[in-house]
Amino acid sequence: MGRANAPDEAVTARVRQAELGDASDVARLLGELGYPCTRDEAAERIAVVRHDPRQHLLLAEIDGDASGLISLYTLYSVVHGYELARITGLVVLPEEQGKGVGKRLLREVESICRRYGVRRIEVTSNASRTDAHAFYRQCGYLDGSMRFVKSLGD
Repeated sequence: MGRANAPDEAVTARVRQAELGDASDVARLLGELGYPCTRDEAAERIAVVRHDPRQHLLLAEIDGDASGLISLYTLYSVVHGYELARITGLVVLPEEQGKGVGKRLLREVESICRRYGVRRIEVTSNASRTDAHAFYRQCGYLDGSMRFVKSLGD
């Protein structure tokens, strides 16, 4: 059935590690998320992630076309006394939303975390992204702590 599926019908998305050759797709997906970058900037980011064993950048594909992206960072938490992970980005192309791509990306990240002994996954989402909040809750993620941010661009 491919791309003609109804919006709520699950499709089979293939999930894999992003490669340098995926830079154009990564740039497009990051732009959809609200963080535009060039292909060269995306290639640089992919290279950084691929050389850091604590980071993962995964692409979801439907019929060979990039449809979503998730990035993950793992760290040891002194406060908790164990490994935890942070999802630092998750995006599914608008035309692929509602087809199970986001859930498939989350399942893959959760599998990676279990292999690494991670006991907790955190995700931050902009307060205005209410649809994303509903999605995370539907996937078993609970509302947590408030986050404060200070840019050091001075």
